Amino acid sequence: MKAEEIKTIAIIGAGDMGHGIAELCALGGLKVHLYDIKEEFVARGRNRIKESLEKQVSKQKLAAGAMTSALDAIQGFTELGKAVQGIDFMIEAAPEVLDLKTRIFKEADAHAPKHAILASNTSNMSITQMGAATKRPGQVVGVHFFNPVMLMALVEIIRGSGTSAETMETGFQLMARMKNFRGAMVPVRVEKDTPGFIYNRLGAPIGLYMAELYERGLVEPEAVDAKIRSIGAPMGPYEIMDFTGLDVNLHGNEYFAQTLSPEFKPRGWMKRLVAEGKLGKKTGAGIFAWPGGNRPAIDLKKADPNFDVTDIICLQVNEGTKLLEAGVTHSAAEIDKAVINGGGAAFGPFALAKGMGWAKVATQCEAISKRLGIQWFMPTETLRKGAIEI
Repeated sequence: MKAEEIKTIAIIGAGDMGHGIAELCALGGLKVHLYDIKEEFVARGRNRIKESLEKQVSKQKLAAGAMTSALDAIQGFTELGKAVQGIDFMIEAAPEVLDLKTRIFKEADAHAPKHAILASNTSNMSITQMGAATKRPGQVVGVHFFNPVMLMALVEIIRGSGTSAETMETGFQLMARMKNFRGAMVPVRVEKDTPGFIYNRLGAPIGLYMAELYERGLVEPEAVDAKIRSIGAPMGPYEIMDFTGLDVNLHGNEYFAQTLSPEFKPRGWMKRLVAEGKLGKKTGAGIFAWPGGNRPAIDLKKADPNFDVTDIICLQVNEGTKLLEAGVTHSAAEIDKAVINGGGAAFGPFALAKGMGWAKVATQCEAISKRLGIQWFMPTETLRKGAIEI
C-alpha cells in the first residue's frame, strides 16, 4: 500500500517511546490506537501527550485547535487484538526483549487486516526474526525513532530479510511526511538487518569503550563528559547512558554480546547500578544524580585534559566501515546524516575523520585495541586501505 493510504495506526506500548510516537502520528493527521497492558499505563501515556501539547500551546508554537484534534485522534486499548483491528500500520514500542516482541508480532498478525504493515521501533533487535513470527514477513519493517521523539529528527527505516521494497518505500514515505516540534522527520534507509542498525551500531563501540574505561578506573565520568561538552556536544557519553536508561544499555550490551562479540558483555559497574535500581534519569540516579529528573550538574572546569576526543570519532568511523562492508548502507554520507540527525551533532564522524587522514584513524583504532585488549576495535581492511568516499 501507499503511504498516503495510511489512515489508522496502532502504537503498541504507551511508555517513553510509544507515547511520543503516538503524539507525532496524531499531529500528522492519523487516527491512533494507543495500546498498553494496563489502563493506567495508557492513561499515563495520554497525559504525557496532553502535557507536551499544552506546553507547545503555551509557547504559542501550536494552535489550541491542533492540540484538541490530536488528542481526539487517540483512542486507548488494553487488548492487543482489538488495538490492531482496522489499522493500516502498526509500530511496536515494547521493552527491548526479543521474545516479547515476537509474541506481539504473532498476535498482531493474527488480528490485523491483511493489508496492514507491522513495524517495530526496536533500537537494535532483529526485524527478520519479528517478521518470521508472522505470515506476512514482506510487510514487516523497522521504524526506529529516537528519544525524545518530538525533538529528534532521525528515524531509521530497516529492511528485514523478508521486507518487500514496497513496504520499505511506504515506511520511508510515511515518516518523511511527519513533523515534530523541530521540523520534518529525517528518514534514513537501513538496507540490511544488523544489530544496532546505523546510529546505535556506531554508538556500540563508544559504549564499550566508555564502559571499559570506567570499569578499569581510568576515567571519571564527569571529567569525560565535561571534556566532550567543552567542544560543543550537547551531552557527554555517560550522561547519554543515564538519559537512555542504564537498564536499556545493559540489555543492548547483552544483545550485542550475543550477536556481535562477547567483548560487549555488560561491565560490572553497570550491572551493579541496575541491580540497585539506579537506572539514570527515570529513577533520579544512575552514573549521575538527576534531581527531580533534571539534568546532572556537569562542572565543565573538571574537563579531563588527557581524554582524547578523537578516539570516539575513530571508533565510530571504524564501525561505520563495517556497515559499508556488509551492505547495511551504501554511503558514508548516509551514516553521517544519521549521526547528525540522531544525536544533534554538527558534523558526522566521516566528515570529521577525513581531515585527520584515514591512515591516522586506522592507527589510532589499532592503538586503542592493543591498549585495552579489545579485538573489536581493530581497524577494518576498508579503513586500512582508505577506500572511503564521502
